[in-house]
Formats: sequence, structure tokens, C-alpha cells
Amino acid sequence: MSADELVCEQHDHVLVLRLNRPEARNALNPSLIRSFGAAVADAESDPAIRVLVLTGTGDRAFSSGMDLRSFAAGGNMDMDGAEMQTFMRFMDGGLILPVVGAAQATAVAGGLEMLLGCDVVVAAHGARFGLPEVQRGLIPGGGGTLLGTRIPLALAMELVLTGDTIEAGRALQIGLVNAVVPPDEVLATALTMAERIAANGPLAVRAVKELTRLAVFDSAAVGARLEHWRNVVFASHDAREGAMAFVEKRTPHWQGR
Repeated sequence: MSADELVCEQHDHVLVLRLNRPEARNALNPSLIRSFGAAVADAESDPAIRVLVLTGTGDRAFSSGMDLRSFAAGGNMDMDGAEMQTFMRFMDGGLILPVVGAAQATAVAGGLEMLLGCDVVVAAHGARFGLPEVQRGLIPGGGGTLLGTRIPLALAMELVLTGDTIEAGRALQIGLVNAVVPPDEVLATALTMAERIAANGPLAVRAVKELTRLAVFDSAAVGARLEHWRNVVFASHDAREGAMAFVEKRTPHWQGR
């Protein structure tokens, strides 16, 4: 793998991960997936990193999904490796850290599934989104069939059954993305969103991310986890620090505990 297939750039408490295979429409090959998983695992263990931003290189695609050429050539997609497991946890929305997607161009197939692994998404005017797998006799196996948890079921069915793409304006209208801006403003807008998230108490952010996703995907588990997080967060250093900072009219100094 070229060391540049994944570019990592830290901006204070925000880590930007940029898919950097523009000649292949930022398609996901095994080496890129493993590098992504390793970078995410490192970020989760680094208390200085509070938010991830995921974007791509070039104006052709955020990502076109799986690199079918690599797959057809026998690329090793061993899902038992630690990096692959972290990647799949990201695709399932299970990361500890919040993730802001910055779709500077079109995202289809696994590319759209990567955006579904993000918590909020900023998209470019002119970008298109879709899950065309059925047009190739395949299924969106990386989480695309969970699209109905993100947008209304009838609209999710339209996308997965036809394989058609939609433009950014409609994606915003149906709630697939959070904002649509000119292409050259996508990353800056995503960074601004990430910085707003990173300014909040990291322990509380972790808690509300987990609880909000559980309410959608495993509502039976929410009660117990809410009780857990309520006890942890309200007894935390950050909760006391947040209250004191409010009283003293200053910026909180979070410790994530």
C-alpha cells in the first residue's frame, strides 16, 4: 500500500481522515481499510482526539465503495484482523468518538455506507448518493440495508430496490445528510461542526452518542445504559467542571472523566 492512501491531519482535538485514492474514486481496498481501522483505533485510545472527520480526495467521488478490481484479483478481505474489526465497528456506528462525514463528492455503494457510519454528514452541491448494488446482482452488505433507520422506510426502499442515485438537495430534504454547501466549503463546514462537538464534555458526548443510537437500534437496552451513564456522568469530574465553568463564566477544561 502507498503510505498516502489514507491521510491523517490533526486539528486541535479533531482528527481528519482523508481517503486518498482519487485515481480509483477513493475505492476501498484491503490495505486502505486496514489503515483506516488502525488510525481509528489509535484515535480512540488518544485522549487528545475527541472527534473524527472523514472525507475524500478529489471532485469525482467521496468513495465509490469496494474496489471491485482488487476484489476480483483476490484481494485479502480477511475480516478477522483487528483493523478490519475496527472498520466494521465504524460501519455499524459503534465508535466511541463522534464522526462527521465530509462528502466533498459523490458517495455510492460502500461509500454511502461509510457515510451511514458517520453521526452527521456535510455534503457538496452536485454530489449524488445511492446504493446501486442490486444493479450488479449484489446487496449493500456494509450496513446499507439499515438505511431505513436513517430516513423514512418508503424512501429507503426506493433507493435499495431501484439502485438509483439521488442528488444532494434531495438527500438533505429526506434527512440523509445534515447540510449541503459548495464543494470547496465542505471540509471547512465539517471541521466547524466537529469543533463545536469537541468543545463539549467528551464523556457526555460519548454517552449521548451511544444512548441516541441505542434508542434506534436496540431500544430494549437503553434503560440499563441510561442508568449506567447517568451515574457515571453526573458523578464525573467533567460534570463538576462544567458547572463551575458556568458559574465562573469561563471555558471548561475537560478531562474526559
